[in-house]
Amino acid sequence: MKSGHTRCNGNVLKTIRCLAMTVALALVFAGGPAQTQTSLNTLDSVASDPEKAISVAPEVRDSEIADRLRRILLASEWFNPLTVSVREGIVFLDGQVETEERKEWARQLALRTEYVVAVVNRIDVKPQISWDLTPTWREIGKLADRVQWFAPLLVVSLLVLFLAWMLSRGVAALARRWLRKRIASPLLLQLAARALAIPVILIGIYLVLQIAGLTRLALTVLGGTGLIGIVLGLAFREIAENSLASILLSIRNPFRAGDWIEVGENQGIVQNLNMRTTVLLTLDGNHVQIPNALVFKSIIKNFSTNPNRRTEFQVGIGYDDSVLNAQTVIIQALRAHPAVLDDPEPSALVDELGSSTVTIRVQFWFDGKSYSIFKVRSALMRQVKRALQDAGISMPDEAREIIFPDGVPIRRIRTEEREAGADLQRPTAGEGDAAIATAGEGDLLSEQDELERQADAADLSDAGENLLASAKNGETT
Repeated sequence: MKSGHTRCNGNVLKTIRCLAMTVALALVFAGGPAQTQTSLNTLDSVASDPEKAISVAPEVRDSEIADRLRRILLASEWFNPLTVSVREGIVFLDGQVETEERKEWARQLALRTEYVVAVVNRIDVKPQISWDLTPTWREIGKLADRVQWFAPLLVVSLLVLFLAWMLSRGVAALARRWLRKRIASPLLLQLAARALAIPVILIGIYLVLQIAGLTRLALTVLGGTGLIGIVLGLAFREIAENSLASILLSIRNPFRAGDWIEVGENQGIVQNLNMRTTVLLTLDGNHVQIPNALVFKSIIKNFSTNPNRRTEFQVGIGYDDSVLNAQTVIIQALRAHPAVLDDPEPSALVDELGSSTVTIRVQFWFDGKSYSIFKVRSALMRQVKRALQDAGISMPDEAREIIFPDGVPIRRIRTEEREAGADLQRPTAGEGDAAIATAGEGDLLSEQDELERQADAADLSDAGENLLASAKNGETT
């Protein structure tokens, strides 16, 4: 077809088709140039989206496409500098922009332009620092408006929380007063009072959230309290373990404040039991904080539960001496001391047959609340040694093998020298051996009173609230 005419060749069927096409084209061109242009635009609109396409004259040149895109991009005032070039329908974009969104907008604009084959977007994104504080002041003004709107709500919320807190304290005080005669443990009493006061605080928080219009959040807070407790328990497992151990120790009550106990390798007087640790005052005057979980799992020796205590020491006599005589002498020496109790009675038992001595285990009971175990043992060991020496019972040393590589020289001793040496070797009792207590042993009294005075002078403000009852008067310290 050329100039509105079509050349038809071939068979009859092709001739008929060719004639039909010629008639159609004649109808198109019959309307003149304006109708022809409209028909061509209609055909183009069929191939492209009329809503997205940017109208460009048909058979437009590359320079016209470039000029059209350049004018649109410059009108946006987003691109500076900007260069647009088109070659064979390919658009090349060069320039600078502040954001990626604007760069992508330029690419989409070029793609939507008619007769554009492809787009090469080489625009650089370089954010520019603006010292214009107008947006900042605008946001500050909006924030001030929000504060003015929120101020009455904040005042009411704080008032509700304060009232809830005061009411919870009142509930806790009433609960402690009402449960004091029913719950003996101070720790359980405190926990029960707090358990009754916590719901009051939760109700106050719920009311605050309701006032703020956060109904769903209020329900979430109340419903998720148990879940939050579980999560916190897992996160702070050791703290929760020590807290639970303190509760169990308060229930079992294995010791009270002022008791002399031994936990593992630590021995001392109980000063404080808080939610985390048990504080002991050792015999050296030092404070030892033991985790409650360790105290609960360890073996606890309470020396203050029974004031009477038993202690022992060993003494060795020679094989040539009478064991029965030695036992009698030892028992008499023990009963003569005022610190030793007659009931239970003291004992002297054969414990071991050593290489050169017969070992006797000496056991006795004394008032551990009044006397010091270390001082009493010292005094009795001293008096037993003196009694055995006065009775002529030997206490030989352990047998040792001594080797003389050069031999042992022998010298004959005259009778006078032998008698003088025997007098020097005969055991003699010192003047202080018969005393009940020497200057080194002091008054034999217990050190607990002195330790308690040291404990009263100690600063335990950082140990927390004491959850134990005093061993003296049974009241909470």
